[in-house]
Amino acid sequence: MNTDRPLSFNFQGVLEVGAAWFLALLWIAPLAYAFWAAFHPGEYAVHFDIFAPLTLANFREALSQAPFLRYALNTFILVSTILTAQLVLCTLAAYAFARYRFFGSDIAFALVLVQLMITPEILIVENYGTLARFELIDTILGIGLPYMASAFGIFLLRQAFKSTPKELEEAARLEGCGVFGVLWRVYVPLARPTYLAYGLVSISHHWNNFLWPLVVTNSVETRPLTVGLGIFGAPESGVDWSIITAATLMSVAPLLIAFLLFQRQFVQSFMHAGIK
Repeated sequence: MNTDRPLSFNFQGVLEVGAAWFLALLWIAPLAYAFWAAFHPGEYAVHFDIFAPLTLANFREALSQAPFLRYALNTFILVSTILTAQLVLCTLAAYAFARYRFFGSDIAFALVLVQLMITPEILIVENYGTLARFELIDTILGIGLPYMASAFGIFLLRQAFKSTPKELEEAARLEGCGVFGVLWRVYVPLARPTYLAYGLVSISHHWNNFLWPLVVTNSVETRPLTVGLGIFGAPESGVDWSIITAATLMSVAPLLIAFLLFQRQFVQSFMHAGIK
C-alpha cells in the first residue's frame, strides 16, 4: 500500500509571508537610504558604491549648521511634560469613570469619547487664540497644553481599571487605604502594561508631531526636533542629502534605540493592553 501523500502547497501562507516581507522592505527602504547617505560623502548619496569611504563629517556639519542639541532638549522636555500630565489626568479621570457612578457620568464619558473623533488640526485656530490670551505662544508649555488631557488615554485606562476585581479594592480598604491609596496600590500596578503601551504611543506621537509646534513656536529656545529639521531641510536653505539624512538620523535615533532595546516589552505591552 502506497502511503505517500502529495505535498500540499499553502498558497495563502506564501502570499501572506511575501506580502509581509514586501511591506517590511518598503518600510525600511527610506531608513536604509538615510543610513547610507549619512555615513558617506555627498557624491555617494545618489548612487551605490560598496567601496565608498565612510565618514562622520555629515553629522559634524549638521550640528554646526543648526542647534540640534537644543532642539533635542526641547523635544525631551516637551514629551516628558505631556506624558507626565497625561498619566496624572488620565489616571484620575479613568478611575472616576470606572469605579464611581454620579449624575451624568455616562454623558460626561460620551463627551470625552467625542474628542477621539475630532482631529487636533481642526482646533489649531481656536487653540492658538486661547494660548495667545494666556501669553503662552512660543513656549514649551503652550505646545503641550492642548494634548495633556487625552481621550484615548482615559478610555484605555478606564477599560483596564474596570477589569480589576473589586475584591482587591475591598481588601485594600480593609487594610486602611483611602481613595488614592487604593488607586496607587491596587489599580495602577495592575494596569502597568497599559501604562507602558500608552506611554509608547504618546512619546512616539509627540516626538514626531510637526504641524502644531510649527504654528506655535518662533524661536530656537522652544522649537522641537521636527520643526528644526523641517526648517533645516527647506529647499531655500540648500539641499545636501548627506547632511539632511545625518540630521534626520540624529532626530529619530532615540526612538530607534529605544525600540531596538525594548522591542519585546513593546509587543508584550500592546498585546496585554489589547487583551484587557
